Parts: sequence; C-alpha cells; structure tokens
Amino acid sequence: MTPNQKEIFKTWLAAFLWLAVIALESSDFGSAAYTGRFLYPLLHFLFGMDRAHFAVIHHYIRKSGHFIGYFTLSLFLFRAWKATLHVPLAKVWTWRWAGIAFAMSVAVASLDEWHQTFLPSRTGRFADVVLDSSAALTAQLLIFLFWRWREGHMRQAEAG
Repeated sequence: MTPNQKEIFKTWLAAFLWLAVIALESSDFGSAAYTGRFLYPLLHFLFGMDRAHFAVIHHYIRKSGHFIGYFTLSLFLFRAWKATLHVPLAKVWTWRWAGIAFAMSVAVASLDEWHQTFLPSRTGRFADVVLDSSAALTAQLLIFLFWRWREGHMRQAEAG
C-alpha cells in the first residue's frame, strides 16, 4: 500500500468508525431511558440534582450529543473526501469536499431518524435532522474559516 493509499484508508476508517458510533447511539442503547438510567444517579450524586431538573439537563445533554456527533461526522467526511477526491488547484479546501461531506451528513441524519421511528424506545424527529444538519454545516463553515484565517496568517508571515 502506498503512503497515499494508507492516508485514504485512515481517513475513511475514522469516518466509518464514527458512523458505527452513530449507529450504536441510534439503537435502544442511545434511548433517553437508557442514558437516563446512568446519568441521573451520577448527576444526583455529584450535584444533588432532583428528577425535574434532571429532565431539562438530560434533554440538553442529548441534543448536545446530536450536535457534537454530526459536527464530528462532517469533519471526518471532509477529511476523507479531501484525501480521496483530487481537485486541481485545491490544496486545503473546496466546495466539492465540503458539499459532499455536508450532503452525506444530512443523509445519515435523515436515515438515522427514520430508523428510530421503527424502535419502540426511540422517536424519529425532523427537528433532530435539522439540528444534525446544522452541526454538519457549522463544521464545514469552521473548516472554511480556519483555512482562510491560516492562509491570511501565512501571507502575513511571508510578507513580514
């Protein structure tokens, strides 16, 4: 395997492993009842949290998990497409890599929520697809902004 092939393999492996994490969380294992079973005793022990406050905190923990999960997926997919798909004159960022990574993240989010409609312990919600898609878009925006910022600093260093 050439060094380039190894790099492509590593980037796709990271993306597929993260997809496996998302699939696991999409099962009964990721249900609110399951996560509440271990989070409530922990938060009650650490902070003396009652059930009413826990319900609110639990909701935000779960929604944060959505955001972090799909933000990360979008990053991994960007890296994988960047390593795989050669775009002439594009060194660090292109609409093609970002667009494919975003579209794939939205597709996974949609399939994930659709899958959850078939599980008695889960609910598939369009609002979660919107949240997940927002996370994926945020990741792509931050990648773009990071490379623009870095490019500007590199030019300043070369000029100064």
